[in-house]
Amino acid sequence: MVGPNNLLYAVSIRSESTFKRFVEVGRVVLLRSGPHAGKTAVIAEIIDHNRAIIDGPATGIPRHAFPYRHLTLTPFRLPKLPRGAGSGTVLKQLTSEGIVEKWNKSTWATKRTAIEKRKSLNDFERFKTFVAKKSRRDVVRKSVKAAKKA
Repeated sequence: MVGPNNLLYAVSIRSESTFKRFVEVGRVVLLRSGPHAGKTAVIAEIIDHNRAIIDGPATGIPRHAFPYRHLTLTPFRLPKLPRGAGSGTVLKQLTSEGIVEKWNKSTWATKRTAIEKRKSLNDFERFKTFVAKKSRRDVVRKSVKAAKKA
């Protein structure tokens, strides 16, 4: 490559990309907005640079176009899913790969469910949680103090 002052310089080319999640057919996505927010679906077809057709037969999401800006790409994907696959094919692939179970066991999904559970607590349940945390903190503090003495 020719640079300033007509000197040749080498360009380092990285063979491996730093990105691991790509918008591709078969990618499992998490919906961030809309009536199905918080559920997962699969990209069945790419429409253009802004939208894709998603389908979630295992999670109750109908097949429809959805913008990328309201999706979050997950690390899960269906590698053998053909372009434009129907809901039946997507459902077969999801069940054979066990993607829904893998998603439910992932730390990402468990954190989301814990946050949703915390948001749904009423006043008395929040108080009980506060008291339980306080008693746990006291037990830990006393055991650490006893361990320092010993």
